[in-house]
Amino acid sequence: MLLPTTAGLGLKPQHFRDALEHANGGAWFEVHPENYLMAGGPLLAGLLEMRERFPLSLHSVGMSPGSATGVDVAHVKRIKALCERVQPALVSDHLAWTRWQQFALNDLLPLPYTHEALQIVCDNIDHIQNLLGRQIAIENPSLYVAFAQGDYDEVGFLRELTQRTDCLLLVDLNNLVVNANNVGLDPYHYVQQLPAQRVAEYHLAGHKQEQHGSALLCIDDHGSAVSKAVWHLYEYALQHIGPRPTLLEWDTNVPSFAELQQEASKAQRLLTPLTATLQLTQPSMPQRAAQVRHG
Repeated sequence: MLLPTTAGLGLKPQHFRDALEHANGGAWFEVHPENYLMAGGPLLAGLLEMRERFPLSLHSVGMSPGSATGVDVAHVKRIKALCERVQPALVSDHLAWTRWQQFALNDLLPLPYTHEALQIVCDNIDHIQNLLGRQIAIENPSLYVAFAQGDYDEVGFLRELTQRTDCLLLVDLNNLVVNANNVGLDPYHYVQQLPAQRVAEYHLAGHKQEQHGSALLCIDDHGSAVSKAVWHLYEYALQHIGPRPTLLEWDTNVPSFAELQQEASKAQRLLTPLTATLQLTQPSMPQRAAQVRHG
């Protein structure tokens, strides 16, 4: 089952019943697989019930594609076992590292955009895709500092990454707006440079702003409605890249399911006329055994 080109929601356990009873037509849901790696119990049972009705996407925060010490094979195999149970339409993770040797870190940490880092990430994604037997999508990060040196800008790094590994991209537009403020990235130029055929999904979310002396810092907290700047960038991405499955993330200060649906409906109103009139060339996400890259 592929993700429909509609607006989906990040699924919270407290919303399972509301989602089953009141989800809009064309709905799909995304979860963090690390919350569902148990052998059984009510949480997993609820997810399996959702899977009977709706397409699912698994958005990992723990496979750590950027780790210099390699992939945690046992963790990826646990995610594979969950994939076999829920048959997600898409599996994704972040351009970040969350592990050092045997230690798991509770954050998505940035990496420098160097030749050496690119090789590490390519090797790790190859390993992850081989273990899962499928392509994954990689999300662009939110940043609070920029490395002083690098061999690529971020979008160039991602372009090279997709070419070498055959992975897909998950484009988080809120992260681009956050990074525009925090590190001076041009989000519109970024979208222009993305390989459109690799974009599998968009993310939309809210962020908060903090004043630190004379500096304004944007925090990617997913705790509020989508900002006007993100909506404007989303409209631009829809025109430049095209319509894609679009997820509304809301992970802190989580409102009612009805309020989440209302916010997601704003994205749906922008998607509907495009999907009705354009012939979509959406990237394929085959359930295949990934091939080991040589050279």
